[in-house]
Amino acid sequence: MLEEEYETRRRLPRRLRSPEEPEAPFSYMLRDARIADLPHILAIYNHYVANSTVTFDEQPTRLRELRAKFQHLVKLGMPYLVAESPSGGILGYAYVAPWRERAAYRYTGESSIYLGPAATGKGLGRVLLAELIERSRAVGIKELIAVIADQGAEASIALHESFGFREIGRMGRVGYKFERWLGTILLQKSLR
Repeated sequence: MLEEEYETRRRLPRRLRSPEEPEAPFSYMLRDARIADLPHILAIYNHYVANSTVTFDEQPTRLRELRAKFQHLVKLGMPYLVAESPSGGILGYAYVAPWRERAAYRYTGESSIYLGPAATGKGLGRVLLAELIERSRAVGIKELIAVIADQGAEASIALHESFGFREIGRMGRVGYKFERWLGTILLQKSLR
């Protein structure tokens, strides 16, 4: 008899077993991102650079590059937030950047959301996107754009669509990563 079979047979019936420990609730607090958060944000982002096609970056971002981008977005008054665990770890982050730098685009932003690997599948992306939409409205953003890879990001597309983003276009074969061609799907939500 295999050891696994023996273990299965030895188990008490469910009614006689002691109750299992409930899983600790997933808790966090949303707040504005700070410079001190950047090494944690960098680790989350670079995980996706190395392991996925949700970003088309192929080389890890450096802290000084992230710091410059963060300071630019803060100077512009764009929303940049983090989800922090009770122990102080950063579980995920979200921000809005200008869609384009030309002045006529000043009311349009591009949203980005990244979750740490341990924080996926727990509803945190939904909470971050809801807060990002509200904060975008508060700073005068009228249109939000999401640019999502056309492969490997089905959950992100579904999340955005559940918030009323609608597909406005596709660009095929515009990126090449991990020895394959990738496209993007553009989604848009009006905040008016």
